[in-house]
Parts: sequence; structure tokens; C-alpha cells
Amino acid sequence: MSTLSERPNVSYERRQETIHFFAEVLDNNLTVELVQIPAGSFTMGSPRTEPERKDSEGPQHEVQLDEFFMGQYPITQAQWRFVAELPQVKQPLEANPSRFRKDNHPVEQVSWYDAVEFCKRLSAYTGRQYDLPTEAEWEYACRAGTTTPFHFGETIAPDLANYQATEAYNNGPTSGQRRKTTPVDHFGIANAFGLCDMHGNLWEWCQDHWHNNYERAPTNGQAWLTAYKNAKRVIRGGARNCFPGQCRSASRVENAADSRSYVIGFRVVCRH
Repeated sequence: MSTLSERPNVSYERRQETIHFFAEVLDNNLTVELVQIPAGSFTMGSPRTEPERKDSEGPQHEVQLDEFFMGQYPITQAQWRFVAELPQVKQPLEANPSRFRKDNHPVEQVSWYDAVEFCKRLSAYTGRQYDLPTEAEWEYACRAGTTTPFHFGETIAPDLANYQATEAYNNGPTSGQRRKTTPVDHFGIANAFGLCDMHGNLWEWCQDHWHNNYERAPTNGQAWLTAYKNAKRVIRGGARNCFPGQCRSASRVENAADSRSYVIGFRVVCRH
């Protein structure tokens, strides 16, 4: 099995950034595309002046992260089905759990435990270490060097993301509600790291246990866990039924780890 250092590299230019990514081949017609997220530091959380900011998003703190690779898109239903048919590691997986069933739509109605099992099976199949992102990794990757509420700026628009656009954010535009998921990369919008669909469509599971704020949070990018194995987990990014403020880069919500919701999916990270 090849290693990340042996992967085929492709680069393209976007917003004056060179983006490196590789495709993890599942079969002849199916890959998982991952983007290199460079090592660096950022300010995690939101300033008190940010519209619709919650106390759980503070205090702001500096976090230093090592390089990692992140799924360019959320895991699709086709990718999920392939991995669900691989040998079980700890628990069974339903091959078609989603409410909105289309191969190129993100998988939903999967619990945190289901997502972890997916990562374990993918790791066993590829020989690489796949996991859910930590909360710090998720926000760092989403921001991609920005400090605004969204990686595309101070507001959000319905032609940029799938969310409840009947309400405006920060004097932004309004529209209707799509009432279903959109295919991955439906909007053709990537941030400076090359990641797509980071705002809206589906919430995304993170490794971390939920904490009510960032007091004593890690500063090294690692998952923030407790001794309570059944603790609620963090979800990020907002979803198709969320008002725009919930889709901000800093927005964070708790959810039961065994919950299977049609507004929650996930994307993977891969580490050296």
C-alpha cells in the first residue's frame, strides 16, 4: 500500500493559493478527494462583535496545528455505500441510511459512532489513518486564513450555500428554502484551501466532546475529550434548515453521539 508521500500530486491555482490534493481510489469509478491543509496557527472562536455570536464560541484563543489532509467534500452516499460493504471493525453499518437518496449527495442519518466506524473501515482498506476532524481542525480548515463570519466574507447568500435563506445575515440577501440536500460541490465554491460545502447543507461531526465554552481548551489542535464516554459531540457548519447565523465558521452545536439525523453528515481527515 502506498503512503501519503507516494501519492500522485495535482496542484491548481485558486485565489493566489497553490492547492495540493490527492484522490484515494476506492474502485475504478469512485474516489475520495482530499486537500492538503498546511500547518499553521489561527484564532479559534468568534469576537464579541460578530453578529449572532454565542457565548460557546469564546473565549477566542490561538491554536497551532500540524499539516493534515481533509476531504474536499462531505462523504457522499456512493462513498458511504462502498465502505459500508467492507469488513466490519466494531459495528455494522447500514448501506443506504440517507433520507435524500442520491449517490452524489452527502450521506446523512449517520451517528457519530457510524462515522467513526466508516473511518476505521476506510483506514483498514487503504492502510492510511482516517478519522473525523477535531473541532479545531474543522474551524481552521473552514476559515482558510479568514477572520470573517464566513470564509467568503461578512455575509452569506443562497447562491453560495444551502441554508434557510428566508432570513438575512448582516444585511445579506434572502430567498426561499430548498428543503433538501444539494449534491456535493453544487455551488462550485471553494475556500482558499480548496474545500467545498463548509457552510450549510449538512452539519458535520467532529471528534470532540461538547464543552460549553473554550475555557481551558487545547491549543495544539487535538480533540478535546472528557472521561465521560457518552458525552455529546460537536457538530459544525450548519445545515440546509439552519438560519445563516448557525452556518458561520465559528458556530458550534452539541448533539448526542448516537443520534442519526437527516441534517448531519461528516467529512474525513487523513494524517501522516
